[in-house]
Amino acid sequence: MLEASPRFGTPRRTAPPVDLVPAVEGTLTEFLDGQISALGDVDPALGRFATTTRDLVLARGKRLRPTFAYWGWRGAVGPREPVGPVLPALAALELMHTFALVQDDVMDGSATRRGNPTAHRIFAGQHRDAGRLGDPEQFGVTSAILVGDLCLVWADQLLARAALPTATLFAARAGYDRMRAEAIAGQYLDVLGEAAPGAWSLERARLVARHKTASYTVQRPLQFGLALAGRVEADVAAVDEAYDRYGLAVGEAFQLRDDLLGVYGDPVVTGKPAGDDLRTGKPTALLMLAHELADPAQRAELARDSAGPVARRAEVIAETGAVGRVEALIQLRVAEGVEALADAPIHDDARAVLTDLAVTATHRPT
Repeated sequence: MLEASPRFGTPRRTAPPVDLVPAVEGTLTEFLDGQISALGDVDPALGRFATTTRDLVLARGKRLRPTFAYWGWRGAVGPREPVGPVLPALAALELMHTFALVQDDVMDGSATRRGNPTAHRIFAGQHRDAGRLGDPEQFGVTSAILVGDLCLVWADQLLARAALPTATLFAARAGYDRMRAEAIAGQYLDVLGEAAPGAWSLERARLVARHKTASYTVQRPLQFGLALAGRVEADVAAVDEAYDRYGLAVGEAFQLRDDLLGVYGDPVVTGKPAGDDLRTGKPTALLMLAHELADPAQRAELARDSAGPVARRAEVIAETGAVGRVEALIQLRVAEGVEALADAPIHDDARAVLTDLAVTATHRPT
């Protein structure tokens, strides 16, 4: 049994539940190998395309979405229910996550993800190496979009393999569809913010965080797990409300941490370039707070069209006090999330792990 971290103590890294991550990855590997074989039988180039997609899915990752879904499910069904029937549904969340990452990297023009080249960079490199006609960069972008589409289709197929009653699968699918729609809506607002920064505000940046990240990272996976539980003795409405409040708060804190890492994180640790948000002028909560707190000279240095280096803009953000304010907001949202579970009618082992995850997921170095 994992012990809960102190609510405001020094965070410690939490191991996922025993064997969950290997089980999810094993489920993914078996499924993806079958898809590679099927596409390879059509044409060898399709087999290679599917293999590259598989490698992107299985690249190192935290597997947070299946983990939150698992504990959302476990909180309702208790410690003894076998996980096998729901494993395909949990693993499907990683395919959806890959879809979101690949599309996000295309939109942001990111060079690396999880310490490796992004999908569009990989396919552009394959184009060059093969000496094909046309623009390698365009081929890379087009291929990456198709990877994202394929992952979304595969996620549907894998979800359908969960060995659950039809009514339970339908209920889980409704939540899954809502999660997908919210993630796409949040992504659009994220793109819109870069194109219309003057119309943005701190509250709108937090709205993006809630839809783009909180929804499909914590909030909806927890509720997805609850739906996978089917008929249970627990007060489902009360559990759903607790998961909703916890997931929204912890998910927003997760995105706020990501905003900080996007500016101040070590690329060797995070696997992503530092400063991309500043280069593109993405109106994150961190940047919006910095603008609110900045004096006129600092605001000029923070402007998107500033000729100053990214490193200097990062220094200015820190000088405004925005970093400290974001850290305080993370702590507040984590505390609100933990409080939401205090009296929730869920099993104690799930409460303990989710309390721990609220801290560790939002104080991560990557």
